[in-house]
Amino acid sequence: MKRLTMLLLACAAAGCATTTTTETPAGPTAAPGVIASKVDDPRNRARIHTELASLYFERGNMGVALEELRIATTADPTYAPAHGLFALVYMELKEQQLAEQSFQRGLGLAPQDPDMNHNYGWFLCQTQRETEAIKYFLLAVRNPLYSTPGRSFAAAGVCALRKNEIKDAEQYFLRALQIDRDDPASLLNLGQIRYRQGNFDESRQLVNRFNKLVEPSPESLWLALRIERKVGDRTAEANFAGQLRRRYPQSREYQLLQRGEFD
Repeated sequence: MKRLTMLLLACAAAGCATTTTTETPAGPTAAPGVIASKVDDPRNRARIHTELASLYFERGNMGVALEELRIATTADPTYAPAHGLFALVYMELKEQQLAEQSFQRGLGLAPQDPDMNHNYGWFLCQTQRETEAIKYFLLAVRNPLYSTPGRSFAAAGVCALRKNEIKDAEQYFLRALQIDRDDPASLLNLGQIRYRQGNFDESRQLVNRFNKLVEPSPESLWLALRIERKVGDRTAEANFAGQLRRRYPQSREYQLLQRGEFD
């Protein structure tokens, strides 16, 4: 059976995405009558149309995704993944009230689903309900079958930073890096925290690792530049300034550089 899995791309301010996974069936091909019975099964129809909606969602075709989800929930109103994906589509469309309602329906049907809890936590964090959001991230990681707890710890760290709860954020990012030492969101955000704490050596290690793993961002180049300025390496500072100018001349960080506002 295919199963819909909702995933948050764990970077500092990323949204949610969806993927589907397929188990390869064993044994001989089913007879036509068996296939027809599966297609006629309400839960199977709901699953199929939810997976189609996921594909359209990933391609940015929200209108068709919504129509597929309406078909899915008409076939089986109790199919929780359909309501969870409804919520993600409404989030993308900035329909906050409808997203909230869909999350509530989905969680009412599958309250322990870690992906649903994670996505609802991100929704709450994006709507300035950070304290409540963190509760859902921590609920997600308590599920022993959750395959990506690191992303929920990283997201909890982002929400804690928004509340200026630096110590809590630090612990969440450390937990995320214990699970995945290459988590970009945790590397960059913990690097920012270490910079504030005056630990420039560790901050440099973290941001340099981020810049090697993924495309350097305006934030990561700006942090790297300021670290080198603090430790007095003018050559490295100039190198990061040049990258910032070439890559992101319209960025807020480059404007700060031009004004000389380093802290």
